[in-house]
Amino acid sequence: MPKFTDTTFIRVKAGNGGKGAVSFHREKFIAWGGPDGGDGGKGGDVYIQAETMLHNLSHLFKDRIYKAENGHPGMSGNRHGKDGADCIVKVPAGTQVIDYETGEVLADLLDDGQRYCAVSGGIGGKGNAFFKSSTFQTPRFSQPGMPGEEKRITLNLKLIADIGLVGLPNAGKSTLLAAITNARPKIADYPFTTLVPNLGVIQYDDGTICKIADIPGIIEGAHRGHGLGLSFLQHIERVKAILFILDITGADLQYTLDLLRSELNTYNSELTEKPYYILLNKIDLVDDDHLEEEIKSLKDRHVLPISAATGRNIQELLTIIEGLMELNSAT
Repeated sequence: MPKFTDTTFIRVKAGNGGKGAVSFHREKFIAWGGPDGGDGGKGGDVYIQAETMLHNLSHLFKDRIYKAENGHPGMSGNRHGKDGADCIVKVPAGTQVIDYETGEVLADLLDDGQRYCAVSGGIGGKGNAFFKSSTFQTPRFSQPGMPGEEKRITLNLKLIADIGLVGLPNAGKSTLLAAITNARPKIADYPFTTLVPNLGVIQYDDGTICKIADIPGIIEGAHRGHGLGLSFLQHIERVKAILFILDITGADLQYTLDLLRSELNTYNSELTEKPYYILLNKIDLVDDDHLEEEIKSLKDRHVLPISAATGRNIQELLTIIEGLMELNSAT
């Protein structure tokens, strides 16, 4: 399985402009005609283009130079050189293009086919025909082509999803994702089974599509780089709503919920302002009295008890998710 890569840096080099030609017209009975050297072609540009069929940046080689073609030299007979071919670097939708030196975000490619010209090709040089004048009939020189731009850029992927699943390791996020979407994440009963973000899709009867992102479990200090959370929190920055998933068999659910919210708030305060719902998972492992007690302890009306393993209340959850999507589209 290819390594999941959400950040990398590459070098991009546009093509140089082609050299202008030095040529003089030759024809039978005309021993020495006027200058007819054509201009050189423009160097190719380098574009970064979003492609929805790609899911991470692992196909790109770190620090490799991606080059466009140089412009072709001018030719005799006032024929201009061919422009160099562009180079297109394809990336997943949701990729930011960032200037490596300054950190400036140059582009945020969200839609399929959206592209950004990272560097522009050099202009072709003028052939000697360009320099002919009434006082200068036989120029024997031309211009070299201009060099193409060159730059080092950082590519940073933030998944495009509608709903983000947030919880501690082993809360059952992967099981839930598999239960409600077409995703098939790795599932096991131990922490940090999910080592990379997973993306699943729900398609409703009316054709509405909802993308759900499951990120590796958050632990205390994730925003400071502890555990696996920090490197993946960026993948829920774009979501419209958040589902907090809590293991009802764990201790002190209110503390767990506060911890998750605190980590999100420290990373990006806008995350805690998004619509949300709290899912109490694994209710098949507790009795009704314990379940009722835990629901009351949270003192929040946005709580739904579920069992991802048995499917209990999953249909109700799908309705809630649809409502969260409608709520967001209405605001």
